[in-house]
Amino acid sequence: MRGGTYLLLGGAGLVGFQVGYRIGTELAPDRIVVAALTEPLVSKALGDLRRLVPPDVELVGEWGDVFVREEYAFTPRRDLLTGADTREGVFDDILGPFEAAYERAMLTQLVRRHKPDVVVDSINTATAISYQDVYSASLIAKRDIDELQAGGSPPGLVDSVETLLLSQATPQLIRHVRILHHALTEVGTRMYIKVGTTGTGGLGLDIPYTHSEDRPSAQLMTKTAVAFAHTGLLFLAARTAGGPLIKEIKPAALIGFAGVDHRPIRHRGDPVQRFRAVSEPLGAELALTREGLEQLGDLELPVVDTGENGVFTKGEFEAITALGQMEMVTPEEIARLCVIEIRGGATGNDVIGTIDSAVLPPSYRGGVTRLRALEELARLEDETGTHSVALGQLGPPELSKLLWESELLRLAFETVTAVLATDDTAIADSWSKVLADRPDLSDTITSLGIPILSSDGSMLTRGPLIRIPEIAGSVRATVNNELRDAWADKGWVDLRPSNAVRWQQRFRRMREARLGSAQPGSAGITIESYLPDHIEIGTVAAWVLANEIGGTRIK
Repeated sequence: MRGGTYLLLGGAGLVGFQVGYRIGTELAPDRIVVAALTEPLVSKALGDLRRLVPPDVELVGEWGDVFVREEYAFTPRRDLLTGADTREGVFDDILGPFEAAYERAMLTQLVRRHKPDVVVDSINTATAISYQDVYSASLIAKRDIDELQAGGSPPGLVDSVETLLLSQATPQLIRHVRILHHALTEVGTRMYIKVGTTGTGGLGLDIPYTHSEDRPSAQLMTKTAVAFAHTGLLFLAARTAGGPLIKEIKPAALIGFAGVDHRPIRHRGDPVQRFRAVSEPLGAELALTREGLEQLGDLELPVVDTGENGVFTKGEFEAITALGQMEMVTPEEIARLCVIEIRGGATGNDVIGTIDSAVLPPSYRGGVTRLRALEELARLEDETGTHSVALGQLGPPELSKLLWESELLRLAFETVTAVLATDDTAIADSWSKVLADRPDLSDTITSLGIPILSSDGSMLTRGPLIRIPEIAGSVRATVNNELRDAWADKGWVDLRPSNAVRWQQRFRRMREARLGSAQPGSAGITIESYLPDHIEIGTVAAWVLANEIGGTRIK
């Protein structure tokens, strides 16, 4: 474990800094990249680290918001939602096409710049996403909609509805995790460790501590929901072939502390003022604000700094860390666990690994029962003269296309060997002949929304609905050769010789990876191998999904 680049997301925070210190002093890295929200935070962290880690460790700073596009990385999140143009941009980044959003993302550019071997992410993602206050946004949007329905013209309706849409936590979280995983996979990152949160510091639904909102706090519950949704998405990322190792350390206590001092108190960045208190009669009406009180200067008190959780007075800190309350864990302990996991040790605190060991895997009984169901389906096909192939309700559109094309190959040739012994034009002719001889097949396929492209590419056999292309809000689509080919690849049954060539290439790869060609015995059974010569349409489609589209079980 010597050398390499370590990217610390949230590296200027309480935990991130300690992770950087331990990596720098224990793992002999070539480079540590400290990434945080603002330049002052990064500069201070780099200065402090420079005094602690060996001089041959290169320290690099990056700052900006990793949850938005690079163009918006230095704009406060609340400001992005106040402008129509930036709101439109955020909408595209969260709900628009993934590839375009991926290229624009600050996180993508950061990972590409540094190509980290290991990423330790101690950003409180759940707080960053859940505290955009979807509840207030919902109430404001509902008020404007009610006014519109009553015949009014609420001037802020568009703004309030758009703000509500962009305050939804789940789309933001999904897009963030997808961008992160795609970027780490692209550059070949070895490991990603998330320092997550329970959202309540280990307490339950009755948690008495909130971020100034009333109890029980819906926002705090949203934070917990986002935190464990994040864990669920990381669990999926950890089971995705080709990506980094994924781990999560999830503290269930208050993390503290960074320091104790006497300092001016600030609220949302602004200094809190002291005023001379006054007495007044308590009447029938109470003014909640009062002007003209004597100002006594900034309020200064002894406080303990707990990083993301804020600063607490002695009384607050004593209460929240008391036995049976949130209690406390130190950032040094968390950093130590991260370094042990990076080294390949087993801490027992990796949440993803724990879930992996607890989820129920496939069973022997499930395998036996599967065979029984397949036998019964085959019997019913023979009895009814129908073809139980695909409905278009499972998987991506490619799945139905693959299954129906496999079925046509099975009906025309029965075996992989026969397909490979036939030229592409003859295969295309055989496909067309099967459909001409069995018009019920064409009727079934097209009734499911799957069109059939003729062997010369000029004719489309269709039913009342076409599933591909999917164009939101439109019932017509412009067609050219490029679009036709893309749609045929995506979800049309394609009878052209060029598609026959593709199927022959697949079958050739299946044959080359057949049992025993690489290793004998059970070692020869892999996702690359296809065991029978007979065309089993579901097994063929599963092979394509695993080896071409990229969907396979790795655990």
